[in-house]
Amino acid sequence: MSNITLHMVSSIDGFIAKTDGDISWMHSKDHYPQGKVLTQDYIEKFLESIDCYIMGSKTFEHTLKFGWPYGEKPVFVLTSRSLESEKKTVRFYSGDLKSLVKSKLQSEYKNVWVVGGSKLAKSFLKANLIDDIVITYVPILLGEGMLFFDYIKSEKELHLKDVTAFNDGMVELTYAIKK
Repeated sequence: MSNITLHMVSSIDGFIAKTDGDISWMHSKDHYPQGKVLTQDYIEKFLESIDCYIMGSKTFEHTLKFGWPYGEKPVFVLTSRSLESEKKTVRFYSGDLKSLVKSKLQSEYKNVWVVGGSKLAKSFLKANLIDDIVITYVPILLGEGMLFFDYIKSEKELHLKDVTAFNDGMVELTYAIKK
């Protein structure tokens, strides 16, 4: 069985991008001396643990502009548009989410990460396909922008699994969705 984790970077007030889509604020300039230092070794070990990524088409296009952090890992891009990629590991999908998870993901990948955007996150949550939620908070209040969670229309009880404070002032909360 796959474990599907929804990951998002958010401002403290719950926005994942500015109104114009800008995400330049996602790199904290703060300093918290008691926080964990993000070494290259730590990042590489973490990324090795992920077997597959899922993202929406806007996130895919945004990622291509800023550099591809996913290496050679399989990436499923959910879209209703006709898109192409030079990356051999990218697969485009436009069908039912439950079918994707049951027919393609569960049998092949153990650790699947949903990494953006808000419409995709909402769709996965509404379909009860998320096991864990990891939110990395950047120490900034944007005041307006694109919300991470907007009207998922169902209550979800969560269990706090882990909290990590980093030396750049970012804080990561890991929750399991109670089923």
